[in-house]
Amino acid sequence: MKFTPRDITLTAMFAALTAIVAVLGRFGVTAIVPFSLQPLVALLAGGILGARLGAVSMLVYVLMGLIGLPVFEKVPFGGPAYVLQPTFGFLIGLIAAAYLTGKFLEGKQDKGFWHYYGAMLIGLAVIYLLGLPYLYAVLNIYLGQIMSVWRVLEIGFIPFIAFDLIKAIISAVIAKLVYKRINPVMEKR
Repeated sequence: MKFTPRDITLTAMFAALTAIVAVLGRFGVTAIVPFSLQPLVALLAGGILGARLGAVSMLVYVLMGLIGLPVFEKVPFGGPAYVLQPTFGFLIGLIAAAYLTGKFLEGKQDKGFWHYYGAMLIGLAVIYLLGLPYLYAVLNIYLGQIMSVWRVLEIGFIPFIAFDLIKAIISAVIAKLVYKRINPVMEKR
């Protein structure tokens, strides 16, 4: 896998942006699953950078946290033990979401808003498909808090889905606008 200086810069930018929105989201976090703008950034990463670079940017973000940098939204904010946090599955979902969003748009960036929105919905779905079972498993198996599937949906899905659908709309609009602007630059690569 070869990366140009431009690829490295864009990947680092999106990893840093993800860390910034996580740190900004720390204030007032009391819920098991906090409100976050990270899905918006992951969807944008896939929509703007494409599958490979989008996924790498989210992977870099997650690795920064796992090596101990305090870039995650909840206590302990970083370190390898964070994999035992109930919300870690959502972080894995960010990587997959960026990849699948970019893959869905690959070669079709000139399509309309609904195509972009569909890609964002695919990315959003994968965040939940990875995050919710992980949340359930850590709460029930590791932490020993017996929670039903319905209760997990109440704390990890229902309060967030409306906001996440709005984030998908915002991501689709921004990704389409950015693609129009950088298309000539990206074609030269």
